[in-house]
Amino acid sequence: MKVNRRKFCEQAVTKVSVIALGSMGLLACADKKESSSSSEESTAVAPANDLDVDSCDDLSKVSAEEIKKRESLGYEETTPIPDKQCSSCNLYIPPKEGKSCGGCILFKGPVYEDAYCTYWAPQV
Repeated sequence: MKVNRRKFCEQAVTKVSVIALGSMGLLACADKKESSSSSEESTAVAPANDLDVDSCDDLSKVSAEEIKKRESLGYEETTPIPDKQCSSCNLYIPPKEGKSCGGCILFKGPVYEDAYCTYWAPQV
């Protein structure tokens, strides 16, 4: 089958246009998702350390759902691995001035500095 040059060029331009438009659409979706997830992270971080508690084991203001989340992440009040504690974790939120408990990006509620969970990530 013989294809003339004009027909070949039309088909090539059409295919390249479809691929380019599809790629731009995917990039636009990725940018939108990335900006919405970063805004979700910033709203998730604030409440984690805003609890006004006297003790880091006071979970009276933490929902049952968040307590289950803490448990599912393997949160322990004292670390079983001395080199891996919340205060040296990249996900840890240090205590506010005058407070003794920090927080965590992954869940809400007070966090001991020498606690641990299975999602410990070294600070960089």
